Amino acid sequence: MRLQTGCSRNVPTRSYPGNLQSSMNVTGDIAVSGTACHKDRNVSLKIVLMGTGEFALPTFKVLIESSKHQVVGVYTQPERTGKGHHRHVNPVKVLAEDHGIPVFQPAKVNSPEALLELQNLNADVFIVAAYGQIMKPAFLAIPRLGAFNLHGSILPRHRGAAPVQYSIWTGDQLAGVTIFQIEPSLDSGPIVGLVTTEIGAKETSGELMLRLADLSVELALEVVDQLDAGTAIFQPQDQSQVTLSPKIPKEAGVIDWSQSAEQIGCHVRAMQPWPKASAVLQAEGRKPLRCIFLDVDFIKDHQVIGELGPHAGSGKIKLANKRLYVAASSGWLQVNLIQPDGKKPMDGTAFANGYGVTDGAYFSAD
Repeated sequence: MRLQTGCSRNVPTRSYPGNLQSSMNVTGDIAVSGTACHKDRNVSLKIVLMGTGEFALPTFKVLIESSKHQVVGVYTQPERTGKGHHRHVNPVKVLAEDHGIPVFQPAKVNSPEALLELQNLNADVFIVAAYGQIMKPAFLAIPRLGAFNLHGSILPRHRGAAPVQYSIWTGDQLAGVTIFQIEPSLDSGPIVGLVTTEIGAKETSGELMLRLADLSVELALEVVDQLDAGTAIFQPQDQSQVTLSPKIPKEAGVIDWSQSAEQIGCHVRAMQPWPKASAVLQAEGRKPLRCIFLDVDFIKDHQVIGELGPHAGSGKIKLANKRLYVAASSGWLQVNLIQPDGKKPMDGTAFANGYGVTDGAYFSAD
């Protein structure tokens, strides 16, 4: 993994298949420029980290363990209790406690009590990643250098709560992480750092999220160093290129068979690990059966397309070459892995055989 700046660091990374292992790059004047590492400087920044999910962990861990800067507090979402909430381990809280860092979990970070608490920490900068609360002007005015967010897209594309999912769902070729200064309006602040990477042809949202989390580390370290040195470049976002990525509801997982095979393939990958893409099998002599689609391929091979014959209509099933195919509004999908309701995942052929699926069956939304 290589970052095109003037200094390199040893940053722990995960292992990835194929060419995804070394796909990190920083692009254009937006990205951090080549400044020195300042390893001989004694001056450090006091940092408050704010985040909750797995996306924040690699960057937070390296900042906490940095010998140059000091993390004075970690903010994370409070545990949810009551009906409908299951107690989960908060990885950010565990990380902070393991390193003896004070942990704060205000229900409302903009409350007078939380703001006073933040002021007393006397931090120079706030670094935010997947925190889950909106920051108001009084909050943003506290740190001397400002508050900065790690966002899982190439801004201004995919502003909002689900940028990684939308990067795959909309068929983007590139994904990335943008570090920007937080403003009261949604993900609109000036950009101080950007890293981009190609999206793998079979990559799911969950897989891409983990990879982007790792790619954030060195970029975040460089941005923090530049903020410390006063050399960070602030690039306004191009408002004409803004797209939105709102929070994805459970019902978004339902497959729309009026879309093309390529679009549905992107949808299946985007909906993993949640809410997962699904459709209902309609077969003669069987009750409707909801199924989760875990792995599909958009068929490009003209020979296979020719063997499948005339288009059968959206959602219609075709069995050929011991494989299960489904027609979209245009094109065909090969079903590689599918999970019937209440059962374990199985390959498309085993599903067709086990459930007596024939060419007359089809998938519907409900």
